[in-house]
Amino acid sequence: MPTTHTIFPAEWAPQSGVMLTWPHINTDWADILNEAEHCFINIAREILKREKLLIVCHDVSHVRALFPEVDDHRLMVEHVESNDTWARDHGPLTLMRNGRPVLLDFKFNGWGLKFASGKDNLITSRLFDREVFAEGVGYENHRNMVLEGGSLESDGEGTLLTTSECLLSPNRNDEWNRHDVEQQLIERLGVKRVLWLNHGYLAGDDTDSHVDTLARFCSVDTIAYVKCDDPNDEHFTELDAMEKELMALKQLNGQPYKLVPLPMADAVFYEEERIPATYANFLIINGAVLLPVYGSAKDREAVDALQVAFPDREIVSIDCITLIKQHGSLHCVTMQFPEGVLG
Repeated sequence: MPTTHTIFPAEWAPQSGVMLTWPHINTDWADILNEAEHCFINIAREILKREKLLIVCHDVSHVRALFPEVDDHRLMVEHVESNDTWARDHGPLTLMRNGRPVLLDFKFNGWGLKFASGKDNLITSRLFDREVFAEGVGYENHRNMVLEGGSLESDGEGTLLTTSECLLSPNRNDEWNRHDVEQQLIERLGVKRVLWLNHGYLAGDDTDSHVDTLARFCSVDTIAYVKCDDPNDEHFTELDAMEKELMALKQLNGQPYKLVPLPMADAVFYEEERIPATYANFLIINGAVLLPVYGSAKDREAVDALQVAFPDREIVSIDCITLIKQHGSLHCVTMQFPEGVLG
C-alpha cells in the first residue's frame, strides 16, 4: 500500500486566496448593513493586494460593483445563499494529501444550535459542485462531525491547539468524550497530537471559546495569546490560568513555546452588553497579517507585539469595531486557502 502523507497546513503557509461570505439584508447585519459592508470592503481590499479573493454572496452584481477595478481572475464572486457571514466556521478546512489539496466539509450547527445554520452548512458543497475550485482539488464530506475552523490552530507539522470548552460542548458532538474527539481530529486531519486549553474566555463570545479568539500559532515555536493585566477585569482569573497552561505546553522537540502576549482589548459595550474585542483574531495572509483594531490606545501595543511574532510580515490594522457588534472579528469572517485551491 502506498504511504499517504497528510498535512493540515499552518495559516502562514503560502496561500492561493481567502474566502469571505458577504453580509446582506437577511443576516443579523441588517440594521447596520452599510457599516458592516464598509468593514468587509476594507478587509477585501487588503487581501486583494496580495492574493485572490472568493466572495460568497446573496447579490453578485452588487458585490462585483464594489470592486470595479479588480478583474474576475483575481476576484471570484459566487451566488450562494447564507444565514450569516462567519466563513471561518462554515468554510472548508483544507488538507494537503500527497501534495494535493483536499477540502474537508464538516458540519456547522450554529455554534452548538445557538443560531440558524442550514444554508451556511451547504456552502462548501455547493461551491465544490459548481467547480469553483481549481482542477484536481478534492472534497470529503465530514458532516457527521461538528467542527468549526475557529476552534482549531495548526502549526503545519502535526500539532493542533484547541479548547475543551468548545470541542467538548454538549451541543456539538456530545456522544464523544475528550479521547474520542482527539482521535477523530487525529484521524481526520492527519495531525500527530492535540494540545488542549481548559481555561480562557471572552465576554459576549457565542462560540464557546474558540481558540482563535484567545491563542494563535505564529510559527512552529511561537504562540501569541491574550494577556489580561487588570485584576479587576472579569477575564483576569481565566486568562491568567490560560497563560499558565501555555507556559506548560511543549513543542514536539520538548522545548517550551515562545509566548508573545497580546494586550487585553479595552472593554467595548454595545446595547449594554460587553462584546468580544480581541487582538488574537488576526488573519495571516501572503506577506502580511491583518490585525483587528478597535479605536483604542492598546491598538498600537497590539501592532508592536504582533510585529515581534511576525518580523518578516507587514502588520495591517483594520478597524473591526463593527464586526464585534455581532460577536466576532476579522479571523472569524475569513477562511484562507493554501496554494492550489483557487485556480
